[in-house]
Amino acid sequence: MSEQVQIIGRTREEMAKRLAQDIPNGSYVNLGIGIPELVTKFVPDGHTLIYHTENGLLGMGPSPEEGEGDLELINAGKRQVTANPGAAFFHHADSFSMIRGGHIDLCVLGAMQVSKSGDLANWSTGKPGAIPAVGGAMDLVAGVKSVFVITQHCTKHGDPKLVEKCTFPLTGVGVISRVYTDLAVIDITEQGFQLVELSPGVDFEYVQERTGAELLPIS
Repeated sequence: MSEQVQIIGRTREEMAKRLAQDIPNGSYVNLGIGIPELVTKFVPDGHTLIYHTENGLLGMGPSPEEGEGDLELINAGKRQVTANPGAAFFHHADSFSMIRGGHIDLCVLGAMQVSKSGDLANWSTGKPGAIPAVGGAMDLVAGVKSVFVITQHCTKHGDPKLVEKCTFPLTGVGVISRVYTDLAVIDITEQGFQLVELSPGVDFEYVQERTGAELLPIS
């Protein structure tokens, strides 16, 4: 019989649910590819959140059940989505005008690295032969009012994603305000990484050992 592996911290869906709790009511929100897409599944009771995707949909809903939905209704990551009542469709250029014009309140992105000063690297490792994932992230971090990151705390090899200084090519400088991981919720402050909340079953030392820079305890 194989050993049961103990899961420490939040699952991806639990991370997304936790982040959704911090989105102000009535916000226009752009979601990146990967874990950020899960946020559409969670809208706190009494809140209205309007999700935007840069390929031209405002009012995006969660992915449909397998075998249901419209095969031609997809988000920027080519994942099938639904349209909420009142949703609007528009040209790709109009979508980016919303982003560049500062009309989106919040963006949720994945990350390869986040530095203690809020720099983001999420499009390429910079290694020879690496396939860069160039998309709308550079526009988003430059034009959206606030940017959250949601990501696993470490890579699959155990390397920290929260670091002193990014070593991968940057998406934006000083653009991240808060990070949600499987282990913790962390703010980016003038002093560096500030712990806001530990995930259930996780202690401070465990998170600090897996963070590539000093982590300030909950104040």
